[in-house]
Amino acid sequence: MTNPVTANRRHFEDLTVGEVIDLGHTTVSREMIIGFAQEFDPFPFHLDEAAAKASLLGGLASSGWQTGGLSLRMLVDSFLSKVASAGGLGFTDLKWKNPVMVGDTIGGTATIAELRRSASHPQWGIITLDFDVRNQHGKPVLTMRLANLVDCRDGVAA
Repeated sequence: MTNPVTANRRHFEDLTVGEVIDLGHTTVSREMIIGFAQEFDPFPFHLDEAAAKASLLGGLASSGWQTGGLSLRMLVDSFLSKVASAGGLGFTDLKWKNPVMVGDTIGGTATIAELRRSASHPQWGIITLDFDVRNQHGKPVLTMRLANLVDCRDGVAA
């Protein structure tokens, strides 16, 4: 049975291994960093510019979790909002490669690394995406592997 909410979106059968998704870009402001840190990650190097300068980061830096959240937002805007996504299954191999500093613009790609039909729920496919997020200088800031459920158009296992 086709979900009327996702009927006009891409389904599992429409996706291919190796497809590269351009995540677009977002610029990280001082206000974004401090606002996120105040609520979720209140370390001095995310909140206080003087403390941040004295830290190993050398300046006010985004929380790694904020970088992950921004990366997910870019994925939703560029890809998942056009796919019959049924939700996330989790992630592995998360690495914060370099700090994201005030004024940095981050962007990158997510590549479809694997596609498989769920053995126990054949109405869903599992898509595995490899993220490569970089700053404006091409330096990597985040890599991870993300798994997501996607509706299948044909709910019977192939």
